Amino acid sequence: MMPEILYEDNHIIAVNKRPSDLSQGDRSGDPSLDDEVKKYIARKYNKPGEVFLGVVHRLDRPVSGVILYARTSKALSRLNEMFRTSEVMKVYLAIVKNRPPEDTGTISHYLKKNEKQKKTYVYDTEVKGSKKASLTYRLAGRSDRYYLLEVILHSGRHHQIRAQLAEIGCPVKGDLKYGFSRSNDDGSISLMARRLEFIHPVKKEKIIITAPFPEGDIWQVFKNVNI
Repeated sequence: MMPEILYEDNHIIAVNKRPSDLSQGDRSGDPSLDDEVKKYIARKYNKPGEVFLGVVHRLDRPVSGVILYARTSKALSRLNEMFRTSEVMKVYLAIVKNRPPEDTGTISHYLKKNEKQKKTYVYDTEVKGSKKASLTYRLAGRSDRYYLLEVILHSGRHHQIRAQLAEIGCPVKGDLKYGFSRSNDDGSISLMARRLEFIHPVKKEKIIITAPFPEGDIWQVFKNVNI
């Protein structure tokens, strides 16, 4: 399937990840989004041989939205450093059933990944093997049954948004792993990477890349929210 391109130049390419897509190939052997993007570049630019595509960051498989890849080694090294030093603003949207304790807030925890369970555990104080994580959220909209939260990540830990929102009593809709009561029909969870903002690693211009709201009734309720 042709990837949905959100932004493209000689150095970087951003696509809209579907909830079922793998960001990068893994041991499952399932088709991955980075392979789709490589095929797209090879076809569009008539490139014989191996296409260079650098994976800068990842999104969990059931999550949708903006994902950025590097088309050159120079862009890859600079973007890796920018993500490491939090120079990229990552804005997410999450649909939750429970209203958060406050309408806006910054929450910080220590997170520890259990490799065997592929799950992240949340602690108020540092424990062996944990990493500090923080995010800022605000209540951006509500429907009859659900709330829409805008989330800005200040770190990039495994399952960070899912684990931290669950910790404050707001598991993401459809996220059985972190305590939501039932799954979404399509296997997704109601979490999307809405926007990336950063200075272009080569051109040094400000870049803002926004993904459209996913299909589905639950998201369309909130599509007129200005985020």
